[in-house]
Amino acid sequence: MFRGFYTVASGMLSQQRKTEMLTNNISNANTPGYKADTAAMRAFPEMLMQRMDSKTVPTDNRLSLPLHRSIGSLNTGVYMQETIPTFTQGDLQETGNATDIALITGTLPDEGGAVLFTVEGDGGEERYTRNGNFTVNGNGFLTTNSGHYVLDGNGERIQLDSDEFSLGDNGEILVNGAQESSLGIAYTGNAQDLVKEGDGLFSSETALTPAQAGTFTMVQGQLERSNVDASRSMTDMLSSYRAFEANQKVLQAYDRSMDKAANEIGRVNG
Repeated sequence: MFRGFYTVASGMLSQQRKTEMLTNNISNANTPGYKADTAAMRAFPEMLMQRMDSKTVPTDNRLSLPLHRSIGSLNTGVYMQETIPTFTQGDLQETGNATDIALITGTLPDEGGAVLFTVEGDGGEERYTRNGNFTVNGNGFLTTNSGHYVLDGNGERIQLDSDEFSLGDNGEILVNGAQESSLGIAYTGNAQDLVKEGDGLFSSETALTPAQAGTFTMVQGQLERSNVDASRSMTDMLSSYRAFEANQKVLQAYDRSMDKAANEIGRVNG
């Protein structure tokens, strides 16, 4: 009985966390460059149930032999192991702003790879993003909309004399036809190694390599939209909520059974 409580509770917790993940996806449906998360559910190890019995052999000493009969496996619950971002290309939205840049994935050498802008994190370390909603701050530095410095191919901050610039084929920043800097575009062969940190930033335990020509293209005056499928996410959230309710009803049934066992079956009549 108590094992049933734990199994149902684990199902409720996993569905609650999945609902929170889907809610976050929907709330970021209009965030440029946002990559939707998917939930990886995993079951706890199953238990093999056996019936323990014995059989008496008709001998002078009445020998008793133990018997074990397999009943079957018992699942002990489920949990959400991790959330995995999906790096499919988002649609493009035209803005007309020179500082808005859409990064488009080209031909990658690895199926699970990704290309990203390189920016500077809060502690000065390299971080990565797909959000190309940039601006030029008061000191002339190119930054993200959350204030993080955009880095060039050498890992240095990009400082410009004007926010009126154009882009070359490989990310060169051109002002009046002269190259002033270039955008740092990083490549990872396994996008699942990237960890979300908020503000559209990703981190990696190992430094990413510079992206090679042909693995990306860029479009100025446009932004990559979120790849969240809002209608699909709403459907998944309703399904998750229904699963939570089903587990909740099972938990209530267990609770009524325990109440009856404690207060009615176990009652001693005087």
